[in-house]
Amino acid sequence: MSDSDHFQRAPGAPALPDTPFRFVLHFFLRFKGWYALMIALEALNAAFGITIPYALSRIIHTVTATSTSMAAATASPALEWNGALRQPLLLFVVLCIGELVSGRMAGAIQVRLGPRQRQNVTRHIYHYLQLHSHRYMTNNFAGALAHRISETSLGVSQIMWSVITEFWPLAIVLSVAVGLLLHAYLWLGVLVGAWAVVFIALSYRLAMRGQGHARHAAAARSETTGKVVDSVSNADSVRLFARLRFEREHLELYLRRELAAIKLSNDYAERVRWFQFGAAALLKIGTLLYALLLWQQQKIGVADFVMAVSLSLMIINEGRNLSRRFLEFFEYVGNVANGVQAIVQPHELVDSPHAQSHRVGGGAIEFRDVHFSHGHGKPLFEGLNVTIPAGQHVGLVGTSGSGKSTFVSLILRTIDPQQGSIHVDGVDLRDFTQEALHEQLSLIPQEPSLFHRTLRENIRYGRLEAGDAEVETAARKAHAHDFIMQAPQGYEAMVGERGVKLSGGQRQRIAIARVILKGAPVLILDEATSSLDSITEQAIQETLQDVMRRKTVIVVAHRLSTIAHLDRILVFEHGRIVEQGSHAELLLKKGMYARLWRAQAGGFLPENDDALEDVVA
Repeated sequence: MSDSDHFQRAPGAPALPDTPFRFVLHFFLRFKGWYALMIALEALNAAFGITIPYALSRIIHTVTATSTSMAAATASPALEWNGALRQPLLLFVVLCIGELVSGRMAGAIQVRLGPRQRQNVTRHIYHYLQLHSHRYMTNNFAGALAHRISETSLGVSQIMWSVITEFWPLAIVLSVAVGLLLHAYLWLGVLVGAWAVVFIALSYRLAMRGQGHARHAAAARSETTGKVVDSVSNADSVRLFARLRFEREHLELYLRRELAAIKLSNDYAERVRWFQFGAAALLKIGTLLYALLLWQQQKIGVADFVMAVSLSLMIINEGRNLSRRFLEFFEYVGNVANGVQAIVQPHELVDSPHAQSHRVGGGAIEFRDVHFSHGHGKPLFEGLNVTIPAGQHVGLVGTSGSGKSTFVSLILRTIDPQQGSIHVDGVDLRDFTQEALHEQLSLIPQEPSLFHRTLRENIRYGRLEAGDAEVETAARKAHAHDFIMQAPQGYEAMVGERGVKLSGGQRQRIAIARVILKGAPVLILDEATSSLDSITEQAIQETLQDVMRRKTVIVVAHRLSTIAHLDRILVFEHGRIVEQGSHAELLLKKGMYARLWRAQAGGFLPENDDALEDVVA
């Protein structure tokens, strides 16, 4: 099955594979030229390094073969340096220099390529994450997703470095070393080579079995990070409810789970190390005794004895370290798998192939036979038909769960209906690109979220190309300019994470200024002034009246006085529009709206139908 057969991707989304090894290969191929050069340099480095014992054995052979003649000769020993010793010494020097140069060249590529590759992975996986639906984002911890992006980008680099700088050089070392041992004495080479093959195969098998432990440990770390971020981002609530100890105890539960997962992974890794270090120690002793026996039997000379022992010990040490390398490698694979499985999932809401950047003129909105259900429960909307003419100002009224928020979410296209269609200026929302649609819709939520950036940047987010004068004009209209100028840095003051340095009313005014600057033809307000004091609310209501001119406006009301002046009011009950009309018309009908109007407590609607019945009874 091809990738496209089971994966729905948003247009423009990076074509990221959904399995760890294909994911790593995808990013390897983006810098394949540099990686190929690194592979070649690492091969040279390993070959130079493993050949040094051979050059040393030639030097020892020359020294021992000529020691007697040098003692009896009257010629200066310096002549011997220029004679028999010249070639092996030159070989030794060339190998040492070659090892140094090739190793540092490979290292230079690694230190430059590594950060670029990590940024490349972060860039692509963040782009992919951005295109997930609102439902996906609300179902996942923001902190855990950020942690997974970080671990995945780092894991890709670590996997590549493990293969290129550890496993690949080890393969070169083993091949050259076993070849030299076979040349020195056949059965010595066979013994060490067979041990290496069996040892590596078993190490790989054992490390593979530990991959699940590593993946569970990585998932537990991500979950703990998500819990910490969630608690820190709600620090004010924690403090005001005196829940500091509760949050520590709540975190402790996840820390214990993380510790248990990590302990399981580490205990398994330690058992594997006992096996590997024990096998390496036995072979060290056996190889040395076997080499001594061969020397005693004069089957190898002193020079070959030194080379054989050096190479054997080198191979054994490399093989012993392979346990750590394999375990770390599969931990990196687990980190990448954790991130890929969490983020590289099919996109829920995507632009259709024929979607275009349509322009909204008047902003007329029409629901045509819309059916919508949350999950597999009872449908909320069944054949909903609503027409909002261009430029009309409409209020949405109803108790919690009546369908107001879902109605708005469908217009914003954070969700799609299961049947039917929604049109703006006669164009199906699904025929808009999501970017073009959202550029022409503005939302002022009840609890606006700001970026941890300057006040100017937060307002300018409504229209990035706006100049400073336009930003200040929008701030004045939103009655935000005065409190901004009271800040030490004025418009350059940082607002803190999610705007925590500002009061609720100040955040709301910044959000209103941002929407004023955006100037979209369709405006949606979700009780946009509920967190403001009465004087500021009255001033901003007057500002909003000016902003709302020549726009299609939808206001979700929790306080009926804020919508009494609108052109039309839609009254929702259990997903149906049971009444509609102006404020005066609805009061005359003496229906549900009139009951809601009488039932408001302190200006706000009852939370549910039971509370409504209790008040009006």
